[in-house]
Amino acid sequence: MSYRTADSLPLVTLDDVRGAQKMLAGVARMTAMEGSRYLSRLVGAPVHFKCENLQRTGSFKLRGAYVRIAGLSPEERAAGVVAASAGNHAQGVALASSLLGVRSTVFMPKGAPLPKVAATRHYGAEVRAHGTVVDETLAAAQEYAAETGAVFIHPFDHPDIIAGQGTVGLEILEQCPEVRTIVVGIGGGGLAAGIAVAVKALRPDVRIVGVQAAGAAAYPPSLAAGRPLSIENPATMADGIKVGRPGDVPFGIIGDLVDEVRTVSENDLSSALLLCLERAKLVVEPAGASPVAALLSEPEAFEGPVVALLSGGNVDPLLMQRILRHGMAAGGRYLAVTLRLTDRPGALATLLGVLSVVDANVLDVSHVRTDPRLGLTEVEVELHLETKGPEHCAEVNSALRKAGYTIID
Repeated sequence: MSYRTADSLPLVTLDDVRGAQKMLAGVARMTAMEGSRYLSRLVGAPVHFKCENLQRTGSFKLRGAYVRIAGLSPEERAAGVVAASAGNHAQGVALASSLLGVRSTVFMPKGAPLPKVAATRHYGAEVRAHGTVVDETLAAAQEYAAETGAVFIHPFDHPDIIAGQGTVGLEILEQCPEVRTIVVGIGGGGLAAGIAVAVKALRPDVRIVGVQAAGAAAYPPSLAAGRPLSIENPATMADGIKVGRPGDVPFGIIGDLVDEVRTVSENDLSSALLLCLERAKLVVEPAGASPVAALLSEPEAFEGPVVALLSGGNVDPLLMQRILRHGMAAGGRYLAVTLRLTDRPGALATLLGVLSVVDANVLDVSHVRTDPRLGLTEVEVELHLETKGPEHCAEVNSALRKAGYTIID
């Protein structure tokens, strides 16, 4: 059973995925499958996490990178390889190259998370910063390949990459043979395409749902048009799926075999990451949490048993801090409020007394006194509060207004 987007594009078959699985024996781990009681109750059926965030290099990307590089000729290996990535493919290529004794150069976007940059260097690659989105970085890496003769290792648009990622699908069927729905994040599409080839060939009844961040969702308009389209300025915290154009090879497979592509908001993503950390005790990056975000946003849309693929766990601690705060705010557990009050001794103590009565925990307080909007005796106070949910947030705001405070923001 095989699929392609056009006669000029190469086939990707179930046999390719099975061959990749043999090649990866002893290289990639069969990652754990963990149940989620919280999501199972929400969906009304068993929900399991496929934990590729616990894979070597912290994501599924090692699978495809290793298969692609291992398939190079001796002459190609001698020329070295070059790749472009926001981080996970970079690490996969770097480690795969080191394991196979191949020199690697990796282009990464400016502003890529520092832990991903450091890890890529640690695995043995030379790192070069270029561009602000993956598409710009891809162009730079392809130019380097043309100039030097190094083999370009595309992060998603090559049949070997797709076959390697498809080994995740074989593992899901082995670990959860009763699965009815697989939910997977989509950037360029290599992972979803590989899983679709493997799973639909063996279990055509299994529903495969792809998930994109709403601010970087190139697949819905592309699928509607019947061809890959580019979107300008993709924007999302989920850098692992921030891709402006679908890959030609995975696009056809996804169009044929993936049952649905959904989008999720930034609030959905941050809430999902927070849930993975608090409930499942799993560190997951925003792209890896996208399937969980889809389940949270519309749990009744998924037939169980469900497998949600946590594709990666490489997240910058500073970004994690901001996302967790964002997720807490979305869940009504963090409230930032700005008030205007009279600047006199005891005013802040009185304000804190009001907050104490409604049991709001003050995390941070800042004052603004030099602003042309303020009167001579006025001060603006910004409070960061830990709250207990949406109802408690409403109670806090109500108590402040009843006490006579003007809420600016």
